[in-house]
Amino acid sequence: MRNRSLVADYLRRAEHRLAAIDVLHERASWADVVRESQEVVELALKAALRHAQIEVPQVHDIGGLLLEHIDRLPAALRRHVPRLAKISKNLRRDRELAFYGSEDLTPGEFYEKGDADEARSDARWVVQVVCEAVRTAG
Repeated sequence: MRNRSLVADYLRRAEHRLAAIDVLHERASWADVVRESQEVVELALKAALRHAQIEVPQVHDIGGLLLEHIDRLPAALRRHVPRLAKISKNLRRDRELAFYGSEDLTPGEFYEKGDADEARSDARWVVQVVCEAVRTAG
């Protein structure tokens, strides 16, 4: 956890992926917007954990870890932790389904514009909140 440049790298990559999400959204690829939004949220939240020098597990939903270590997170982030954890959990639930589907679910038919709009909006908000908190905390 000594590699502090990973925090900046995670956030930079999350911001680049937000631009990619916009392209997917313009093409009405709703399932892909949901899947990529989950990855953006995961990168941003893992940047917040690394910034707080909290061990980053190789799992996709780290909302519980944010709640567990709320006192170690940047002060500007703490008030947002319940919402951050909820977004992480919700998008994690859709991660594989939006990508692979299942025998009874085809992602391109299941996910709708409203799902994509919410996922994209949540991803943008998470990146914004984490970037501001990290920048303010130094």
